[in-house]
Formats: sequence, structure tokens, C-alpha cells
Amino acid sequence: MFYVNARAFVERKKKNRPEIIIQTRNKKNEESLELPGGRLELYESIVDGLRREVHEETGLNVISVEGSDKRIDTCGINPDFEVECLEPYCVYQTIKGPVDSIGMYFICKVEGELLETGDETANIGWRTVDEVYERMIGDPRQFSDVDRAGLMYYLKHRFGKEIEEIVRSN
Repeated sequence: MFYVNARAFVERKKKNRPEIIIQTRNKKNEESLELPGGRLELYESIVDGLRREVHEETGLNVISVEGSDKRIDTCGINPDFEVECLEPYCVYQTIKGPVDSIGMYFICKVEGELLETGDETANIGWRTVDEVYERMIGDPRQFSDVDRAGLMYYLKHRFGKEIEEIVRSN
């Protein structure tokens, strides 16, 4: 099987400190910290899938997706073949492991009230970027295998927080 995923860095600032949503994946035989997001359905638009996944897992409605103003589609040119093209924040591909997947991370703003538990998620909450950074340094394996690389990328390129060498030495 090959999966395509859309995942979200849901951001806000509280008391001038950046925060993101982190949740616990609550599946049978699987419990780890993760970002909201998941598998796209067959022929589902990337942005629609991102919005659906964030809503199912957190109860929140995505109101903006960074970079989506550049979105282009070919709807109306050939009704039998349509394509969407947009700019994600970053992408990932598994290069070893039990599941072959590729995915896109997007930076989002949301509105609404957080659920206590979502679709196979629990402990959904806002965490400061500093807390996420400290948790990554302390024990990077508490985060999902997919999101660990995404978080390292985000912390480094969005906030200048270098952690690769620290994480590898643990």
C-alpha cells in the first residue's frame, strides 16, 4: 500500500508565544504524540483533505492555509482529468519502515473549540513551540515516526531551533 497524507502545523500566538496543536494518536497498539492530519481519500483535493482531517481530529475549522493563495487547478479544461497544484510548507517521504507514504505539511490557522477526543486522537491541546522543542530533545521517540522529521524541519526552519545533532545523540 502507498498512502498520501496532508498534515497540519496549526499555529497561534498566545501572550506573544507561538503555539501549535499536538495530540496523542489513540489507535489500537499505537500511542504517540502527533500533529493533526492523515490520509487523503481517493481523488480528494489536498486542501479539502487537510481541512477534513483537522476537523475530524480536533473539532477545529481551518480558516487559512499558508501558501494556498498560490493554488492553481485545471478544473474546466478537461472534465475527465483535473489537477490541483499548490505550495506546501514542507513534504515528507518514508524511506524505510512498515508503511510507504508521502505527505505534505501545511501551516494553518483555525477557529472553533477543541474537542477533548477526536477521531482516534486524545489529549488534543496547544503546546508552546519551546515545549515541543524541549520534548523533542528529551525523547524524540515520543512523537510519531512521521511527525518527528516534520517537527525537526519546522523547529529548525521556522524558529532556528537546531535539534538534529542533539536528537541523534540520544
